[in-house]
Amino acid sequence: MKIGGTHYRSVWPIGEDAFGIIDQTRLPHEFVTLTLRSAQEAAHAIKSMQTRGAPLIGVVGAYGLALAVREDAGDDNIQKTVEMLEETRPTAINLKWALWRMRGLLMNQPHGERARMAWAEAAKIADEDVAMSEAIGWNGLKIIERIAEKKQGRTVNILTHCNAGWLATVDYGTALAPIYMAHDAGIPLHVWVDETRPRGQGASLTAFELGSHGVPHAILADNAGGHYMQNGQVDLVIVGTDRVTANGDVANKIGTYLKALAAHDNGVPFYVALPSSTIDWTLDSGADIPIEERSQDEVLKTTGRTEDGKVVTVHIAAPGSPAANPGFDVTPARLVTGLITERGTCTATPEGLRALFPKS
Repeated sequence: MKIGGTHYRSVWPIGEDAFGIIDQTRLPHEFVTLTLRSAQEAAHAIKSMQTRGAPLIGVVGAYGLALAVREDAGDDNIQKTVEMLEETRPTAINLKWALWRMRGLLMNQPHGERARMAWAEAAKIADEDVAMSEAIGWNGLKIIERIAEKKQGRTVNILTHCNAGWLATVDYGTALAPIYMAHDAGIPLHVWVDETRPRGQGASLTAFELGSHGVPHAILADNAGGHYMQNGQVDLVIVGTDRVTANGDVANKIGTYLKALAAHDNGVPFYVALPSSTIDWTLDSGADIPIEERSQDEVLKTTGRTEDGKVVTVHIAAPGSPAANPGFDVTPARLVTGLITERGTCTATPEGLRALFPKS
């Protein structure tokens, strides 16, 4: 995607001993890029959410492991680095998937070949993510086109939660990819953007993306989506996901479950967009997904820009009050209309998933 006329991926190699990312904690107020030169710096970027989004942190983790292998290609260091990076974000399966793929490849190679192969494999994972996101976009576009045909030229209203755009992947995005393609195809649409408390990824990142691309949108308070569904102002919900289990249950940013309930109650289609790297075939249901508990400061404080241009963090809660902050919730498969993947769209069922991915 482009920012100020310049094309960016969300992660890119810098030579063969560093890679770059966009510091997403500085958006939308500042556009800052970071150069990462070690696995420890990659781990910090993932944990602090300088880089975030399930597909993207898988790629960042792969590059982080590749940097560690340049320093020490031994089995012990590879295993130690995989464990260190994997612990940074326990809910998103893409991180584990990428790290285990890298480890499986490297452990079978001569030590002298591992650094070169690790860097090449990380780049391959990044390119595959771009291809999968683009394919998700084309498959999701078909859904929007069907709704647009029924509306006969009237605006298609889409609601999304959190950020599942190109900032959450290497490029294109998952939930936002079909929206970009529909907009570029001339379909009149409007996007309701959940603010996504407590970190505000919708208000800060999704709105930043859509605005940069010229897509009509408006930011909603998190609890407003049900109201708009009741009043016929939402035609479709598309969200991303951090993990889908073998039965079709979906883990995504906290608040997704409530949107799925509202959509189900009001007959609004609820789709989840994901690459196959987000499917966890080892878990039978969402009850087994580990849910990350994040710092209470994310609830008790907020960051914004003052009228004089300064970016500051302020307390917003009653002094002395504690907070709970689960990062994700699980939406049962029964509430999901369909899963949009790089291979097509399927029902959120074991049979639907296996029809698209029979050899997984």
